[in-house]
Formats: sequence, structure tokens, C-alpha cells
Amino acid sequence: MNPSNQSLVALFGRIFVAAIFVLSGMNKMGDFAGTTAMMMAVGLPMAELLLVMTILIEVIGGMMLVLGWQTRVAALLLLLFMIPVTLVFHNPWAIAESAVVQQQMIHLLKNLAIMGGLMNLLAFGPGAYSMEARQGNRMATGLG
Repeated sequence: MNPSNQSLVALFGRIFVAAIFVLSGMNKMGDFAGTTAMMMAVGLPMAELLLVMTILIEVIGGMMLVLGWQTRVAALLLLLFMIPVTLVFHNPWAIAESAVVQQQMIHLLKNLAIMGGLMNLLAFGPGAYSMEARQGNRMATGLG
């Protein structure tokens, strides 16, 4: 793949990975009470505080990915965030109802795929079409 196309693919990859976080955070803001109740239902303490932190991580981290600013930091933060979220909310082995098991398995696999995308961003950086590259960060383009 030529470098120009590679940079464009990297940009769209960042946007696609970020979209799920930004939209999820915005949806949580729109249904704060409902999301808090769902978090309390799974036994999370201080659900409102955790929800505020979740919204901030998702929206800010996602926007950092879109912009290609501190991409590796954002990818690591989101990756570490995804681990407990996946274990708590998408554990198909803790459910007896088969339809719900299948749904949670899909969510688990989706989260693993997102985590894979975040690991790629962590390993290879944001690419040439990013704030980091514009600021002259050689690590952004994989040259450092």
C-alpha cells in the first residue's frame, strides 16, 4: 500500500474505533439515570461517579483518537478501561438464558475486536494524518 493510502486508512481506522466510544459516551449522557440504574443492577458501587468517569474516558479518549493527539496514551487508557467493562458487563459464562448468552458473546467478541484495534494504535501510532504528525512527532508516522 502506498504511504498516502496507508495514512488515509490509518485515519479512517482511528475514526471508526473512536466512534464507538464517543457515541457510547454521548448515549450515556442522554440516559444518565437509566445507565446508572443498569450499573447499580450489576452491583457496581458509586455508580453515578463511575458513570461520570466512564463518560469522560469514552468521549475524551475517543476524541483524542479522532484527532490523532496523544494517540498511544488514549489507546492505552481505553484499552485498560475495556478490560473491566468487558468482564463485568459482557460475561456470557455467567448467564443461564441462551438468547442472552448469545447476545453477550457477541458483545464480548466485539469488545475483543475493539481492543485489538486499540492495540494496533498503541503499537503503530496514529499515522501521518494526525495532530501528532503535524507537530513533528516521528513516532506518529512509525518512523521513530
